[in-house]
Amino acid sequence: MMRSKLFVPASRPELFAKAEASAADSLSFDLEDAVAPARKDEARALLTEHLRKRDSGGKTVVVRVNAVGTPWFAADVASVVAGCGAAIINLPMAGSPADVKALVELIEKHEAAPGAIRILVNIETPAALRRAAELAAADPRVMGLQIGYADLLEPYGIDRRDEGALSHIRMAVRLAAAEAHIAAYDGAFAGVKDNEYFIRECARARAQGFAGKSCIHPSQIEAANQAFMPTESEAARARKIVEAAAVAEAQGMGAYLVDGQMIDKPFLESARALLDLWERATRA
Repeated sequence: MMRSKLFVPASRPELFAKAEASAADSLSFDLEDAVAPARKDEARALLTEHLRKRDSGGKTVVVRVNAVGTPWFAADVASVVAGCGAAIINLPMAGSPADVKALVELIEKHEAAPGAIRILVNIETPAALRRAAELAAADPRVMGLQIGYADLLEPYGIDRRDEGALSHIRMAVRLAAAEAHIAAYDGAFAGVKDNEYFIRECARARAQGFAGKSCIHPSQIEAANQAFMPTESEAARARKIVEAAAVAEAQGMGAYLVDGQMIDKPFLESARALLDLWERATRA
């Protein structure tokens, strides 16, 4: 469950404890854009030390490494795999399935427990958006796709708040993830003082089937957690659908009515998924 994923620069260890104590579902320690080239090695060492000592606290750990082809990629992956045992590696600037395979090869080279580390692939270039379905299906370790709006939009003069553009990107990424039966996560919004817009963006992403959103500031965590958490009324309706399905199945019916709406397999699957999220979130 990653309703909220808080970015933490790996070069700033003074923020590690605060991030761990936050309400974020997951922490994304960043070795890439948030770290200046001159501090890459230092940041990697600081992060490795923290990951080896940390108390998990129930949070999912994500580490964004530097991209394939950079001077730091191999060392980042080796350090992360050896340093945290089970985590998610966030692969930035992926352009093709070959980039995912390059990451998988390095993981397998250093991994102690086979299959423990999964991959979150960033969709943040025109090529990645065009090939999103290929990236999603590139390897069984890929557990999700994540939008990187800044790299995808800013170089090409596309307005970050153009809802038509954002909706198109989200649907393309969500359907690519759906084809591979993995999750999709919405990208960060840099306007940390515009919480109203952030809340609206969370709502739009959830309406398009996204599982969570990146947060670049702790002030955004609560809004993301609330937006991607089912409401009590949604959970109650989902439970009603699941219960009605048991009765319909016993009667040999594949479709049935719940509160005047026809329900069949796709609606039942959606209700079960929502209930699963509700139960996990309420236990957290």
